[in-house]
Amino acid sequence: MEYRRLGASGLSVSAIGIGTNAFGSRADRDASLGVLRRALELGVNLIDTADIYGAGRSEEIIGEGLAGRRDEAVLATKAGFPTGDGPNGRGGSRLHLLGAVEDSLRRLRTDHIDLFQIHLFDPWTPREETLRTLEDLVRQGKVRYIGTSNYAAWQLALALGESRLHGLERFQSVQVSYSLADRTAEMEMQPLCVAEGVGLLPYYPLAGGILTGKYGQGTPKGSRAERTPRFKERITPERLALARRVEEIAQTAGAAPAALSIAWLMRRPAVASVVAGATSAAQLEANLEALEVPWDEQIEAALESCSAPFKAGQPFETYRLT
Repeated sequence: MEYRRLGASGLSVSAIGIGTNAFGSRADRDASLGVLRRALELGVNLIDTADIYGAGRSEEIIGEGLAGRRDEAVLATKAGFPTGDGPNGRGGSRLHLLGAVEDSLRRLRTDHIDLFQIHLFDPWTPREETLRTLEDLVRQGKVRYIGTSNYAAWQLALALGESRLHGLERFQSVQVSYSLADRTAEMEMQPLCVAEGVGLLPYYPLAGGILTGKYGQGTPKGSRAERTPRFKERITPERLALARRVEEIAQTAGAAPAALSIAWLMRRPAVASVVAGATSAAQLEANLEALEVPWDEQIEAALESCSAPFKAGQPFETYRLT
């Protein structure tokens, strides 16, 4: 396994991490535990979850799976999406975050979170309130490092400036939708991360499975598109054409399309770890084949050419607090 520094911090994370959005939902307890344990065996240490995944079930399964092995993982979770019906059950306020951390610690069966991330930008809470709350959590030892997710570049820039102005803990990472089918992060976010020493953590590295080629013949049974109807809107003719081209390049390289797509991401500037979901140990192992993909200028040029149209336009996924 290859390890990299997370942003400007001293924390080392595996170049490929595990996204656990499916734990406790599309992947049941036993399958999820199998993925987690196999990941640790193979040297994957970044385990990424969130309080809303599986309505908290993802964190619970991870807590169970890490029993006796907590020191092998860089445990990352997120808060900010609605977890309650009241007006304070969401966002980046002190009230919500302090409660969210305690709930996550309980479900994860741990006394600290290695990387605590703000799941999405909160337009109503002052930046300083959120950052001072995160500062307090670090000082209390409940959180080691802080990051964010789904921020626009200008939102991250303002937060970094606030941290610098007041001497507060700074975001060491940002999670963004980033893949061959969504290169919008390269327009502003990636240059900002390079300049400021913030680690990029791409999610949806396979565009929800589109880049594996599995949607070329329709909607597979049990797939994300079958379980989440609105996902079908993202399976456009342009993305299906891209998937076919990626498959052709992968055949030439002697690799699977998924492994090639992840290998490409690993070579992008500022990328610290690619957060790739898996619902089975076999899928996890297939993703990790990216570490062995042979690389040359011809592969790079071919992928650059076919994915160039996806630098502009709308991101594959965006979230906002409403």
